[in-house]
Amino acid sequence: MKVRKAVIPAAGLGTRMLPATKTVPKEMLPMVDKPVIQYIIEEAVAAGIEDILIVTNRSKSAMDDYFDYYPELERRLEASGKEKELEEVRQAADLANVFYVRQKETKGLGHAIWRAKRFVGDEPFAVLLGDDIMRARRPVIGQLISAAEKYDASAIGVQQVATEAISKYSSVKISPLEERIFSVSDMNEKPTPAEMFSNYAILGRYVLKPGIFDLLEHQSPGYGGEIQLTDSLKTLCGQDRMVAVDFEGRRYDTGNLKGFLEATIDFALDHPETGEWLRRFIREKAGTL
Repeated sequence: MKVRKAVIPAAGLGTRMLPATKTVPKEMLPMVDKPVIQYIIEEAVAAGIEDILIVTNRSKSAMDDYFDYYPELERRLEASGKEKELEEVRQAADLANVFYVRQKETKGLGHAIWRAKRFVGDEPFAVLLGDDIMRARRPVIGQLISAAEKYDASAIGVQQVATEAISKYSSVKISPLEERIFSVSDMNEKPTPAEMFSNYAILGRYVLKPGIFDLLEHQSPGYGGEIQLTDSLKTLCGQDRMVAVDFEGRRYDTGNLKGFLEATIDFALDHPETGEWLRRFIREKAGTL
């Protein structure tokens, strides 16, 4: 199996980041010098993805504009001799073949992914959640693609979380296959500690076979009255092979303020234009606390 396409669900209302997200899509909030969603698209491209579909809503046209050319700005930059800035502006538009579809009703993650059915067709595809930034030497979605291709299976990205935090995620029932890769036999959405299968939680990255669409189309609403992807994955892992990849890398939930700030600080510390300055600033600031 060859994974060429990716879907990025980005239709959420960003309520955890209000008031900043009242008029600006949370995926377009700047993290150092790029919007959040650009990091996610760059991860997909680095893993060999060629075509990307972003599932949006009616308030997120800024994403469409960002990954398009801007002739007036480009001409101004060129005339001013700002070649570096011109290259950066054009790079965003040239990253990948980016397409869009709207989730016309807010019915949950499962429904958002179902909207990608025509784009995906009969191919396996990657899913990268629009809130989750991954910092890794090797693209996290690439780690999942390798496992999915090796085992001819769907793949989900997992890491261990604290027992008291498991109710924020989906818990998976697993058995080992090899180092960092497990066979999946069951899962549940936002369980209590008494209900969880393990401390391994699904964290924002998937490689799925197209059979998931038939399950999503007929999926009854679950947790929160929404169409939950986990409910259909639970059925899928009983019908076809599924593996869990304990991926190498750090995940940041940029959909909440603390996660967004953690990611911003860590990426700024690594940025050539801000790293040394920020270290100096933090040291100076620490002396005043």
